[in-house]
Amino acid sequence: MQFRAILRIVGILVTIFSVTMIFPALIAAIYKDGGGLVFINSFAFCVTLGSIVWYQNRNYKKELKAKDGFLIVVLFWTVLGSVGALPFILSEQPDLSIAGAFFESFSGLTTTGATVIVGLDELPKALLFYRQFLQWLGGMGIIVLAVAVLPVLGIGGMQLYRAETPGPVKDSKMTPRIAETAKALWYIYLCLTVICAMAFWLAGMTIFDAISHSFSTIAIGGFSTHDSSMGHFDSPVINLITVVFLIIAGINFSLHFAAFSIKGFKPGSYFHDIELRAFLFVQLTLVAICFFILSAKGIYDSPEMALDKALFQAVSISTTAGFTTTSFQDWPLFLPVLLVFSSFIGGCAGSTGGGMKVVRIVLLYLQGMREMKRLVHPRAVYKIKLGKKVLPDRVIDAVWGFFSAYALVFVICMLALIATGMDELSAFSAVVATLNNLGPGLGQVAVHFGDVDDSAKWILVVAMLFGRLEVFTLLILFTPAFWRS
Repeated sequence: MQFRAILRIVGILVTIFSVTMIFPALIAAIYKDGGGLVFINSFAFCVTLGSIVWYQNRNYKKELKAKDGFLIVVLFWTVLGSVGALPFILSEQPDLSIAGAFFESFSGLTTTGATVIVGLDELPKALLFYRQFLQWLGGMGIIVLAVAVLPVLGIGGMQLYRAETPGPVKDSKMTPRIAETAKALWYIYLCLTVICAMAFWLAGMTIFDAISHSFSTIAIGGFSTHDSSMGHFDSPVINLITVVFLIIAGINFSLHFAAFSIKGFKPGSYFHDIELRAFLFVQLTLVAICFFILSAKGIYDSPEMALDKALFQAVSISTTAGFTTTSFQDWPLFLPVLLVFSSFIGGCAGSTGGGMKVVRIVLLYLQGMREMKRLVHPRAVYKIKLGKKVLPDRVIDAVWGFFSAYALVFVICMLALIATGMDELSAFSAVVATLNNLGPGLGQVAVHFGDVDDSAKWILVVAMLFGRLEVFTLLILFTPAFWRS
């Protein structure tokens, strides 16, 4: 294990991250509503810390191994989440505990969207912008951005990319060089963010709100600049724009790259993808169920309003964004429970969505069907295909292993929350909301996590990390084999 070389890289990355503190300081200067000094002090601390760590290890330039990449990813997210909490600690408004500050920072970076802050409408614009910007950076993964920069510094990036990229198949690259792959991902990400911001602005948002919400929409994060989330705007047009971009961001970004290549637009890249078809089927099914029940129960005055609420909440929760336009937890109990469970599916692999990813659910379904066929025909040989491609058993075994680890982490976190005194429903939904990087839950955490005990907040921070790093990347550090040379 190249510990000194790893520390050198972490120092560089923290120094790069310190630049993110400058933008909120500029927002404070523009709007003159306070908060600028907090970010200047935070910038000074981060750049000093990163420079010291780098300087002490500047001469250790060695080739990274695969397990070094995993350790760097985990270290960077924990260190980044920790230094990212500094503005929340230093700010007088809101007045957060240490646990609350760390919770808010990790929730932003992991694109969870759960918040401990109440009174967003009264906060300085700088702090509001910082929360949104954290989600935008975390959406695609800061490590993916880093692999486009680190080769210039003499550091290879393939190990980092394999550790960070979500989904069951981590060796596929859109371009021959990993740095070019990372750049392609970020070009797509940036373009979608700009288009989304323009759409929000044209629909009636202020420039500040449009940019801020485009950050959290493309990141499928769910943070908002208002306590009532997207419901603050009370606009069916804004709701529809949000839904469209959540679905786009929930699609595998390699499909976007393939469809909009230099050879021209090729929509077949979307139509032929089995995971995308399954993703859209889940979305349409959830919307139909919500609309039917809301209409049958007469919850809203008109079918149009029922469709608007059903469409928005179904897509927002199932993609793990967590935006709200209404108190969906007050709907007939079946619906909020259904939507919370749908977050386990989440977005497609290679998207900014959370959850277990659609492709894994598809593979679990195909494996289940194969086992039932084997019961009928024990001697028959069945191969699992994803589209026209036959998958090796190694991939299926990995999916089952991931599912088992996911369930184990879920149960442990839930029991730990119950041990802190949280009721069963709140504990269950809080773990769902953080492990799936969803945001809102049910019961005590339906609106915010501000009333949650500090010990429970630390447990949920760990759950966010497990969800963002897809369990194995973090769990592997607890195995003795990982630390053997």
